[in-house]
Amino acid sequence: MIKKTKKNEERIRRHKRVRRIVSGTPECPRLNVFRSNKHIYAQVIDDTTGTTLCASSTEVLKIKNGGNIEAAKQVGADIAKKCLEAKIENVRFDRGGYVYHGRVQALADAAREAGLKF
Repeated sequence: MIKKTKKNEERIRRHKRVRRIVSGTPECPRLNVFRSNKHIYAQVIDDTTGTTLCASSTEVLKIKNGGNIEAAKQVGADIAKKCLEAKIENVRFDRGGYVYHGRVQALADAAREAGLKF
């Protein structure tokens, strides 16, 4: 149990390091990813005002098994669709301190294929 706490603390430290560089603006907001064991969440954030412009997750899409790569692809396609409806084409990808691999990579690739640029 101690190892899990330490692992999450290291992820938070990596995320803070990334956030020093990556910030969202109204012209190019930040696409943030949060990954849990059961679900994956994505939201597009304008950091100048601190508002979420659009969001999607496996809970919102009511995907029964949200902890796999197929679910992450669906969330990536859905967030891209919502962004394009809101006239957001360019975003900055914030992997949230996670390794760019597996579900995080699948979400990013699906968002790119659906039309987002980052």
